[in-house]
Amino acid sequence: MKAVWAGVLLTAMAVAGCASSDAESTAVAGYDFSSLNKIAIVEVTGRVYGEAAKNKVSNLVTMALMKKGYTFIERQNVKALLKEQEFQASDLTTDAGAARAGQILNVPAVMVIDIPKFRDGKIDMSAKLVDVENGTILWMGSGSGSTNKTLGTIAGAAAGAALGAAVAGGDSSDRWLGAGVGAVAGGVAGNMLTPSEEKQVSKVIAKVVKGFPSRLPPAAKSK
Repeated sequence: MKAVWAGVLLTAMAVAGCASSDAESTAVAGYDFSSLNKIAIVEVTGRVYGEAAKNKVSNLVTMALMKKGYTFIERQNVKALLKEQEFQASDLTTDAGAARAGQILNVPAVMVIDIPKFRDGKIDMSAKLVDVENGTILWMGSGSGSTNKTLGTIAGAAAGAALGAAVAGGDSSDRWLGAGVGAVAGGVAGNMLTPSEEKQVSKVIAKVVKGFPSRLPPAAKSK
């Protein structure tokens, strides 16, 4: 039985290592992006649940754009400031609402990230930068990639079931109960970003923001 579990997990993890991504973006022509001294990511919507996962996506985007010379307000501070002003998350679904949030945060532009698909081993992502002054979209990008999320979830559930069964011990009913509890725990773990999934999401983000205008001087960009 242990050999069967080991075979299932090894197969799932091996297949989960395969991934691919594609993306595109466009920016408003003639806009002076060097004037954007600070950006706030005000929301991560879509098929990403829980603050830990949303923070991870936000941090990955932040790191990618910091390499282009931008500075950001930390996501937890953004949430705290908006909460103080009783700003509703639903208000961030419109460009006008996102712009109002930016005025509260005292930044020239805000970013909203959407993950409309994160299932069956695939992730779709889009992001847009909104001018706080007039609600104009200054930049928009989208991309997709293969994360093998489903296999990660199955592997997590399988590992949890095997662990639960082993820990429970006792008679067959105890082992089945332990397996059920372990499967639930494993499923929860599988629904978090695994290191391989995080790596692939990071690749998608890197491609999405590749065309994002840089604030770095030419000499710095060439290094």
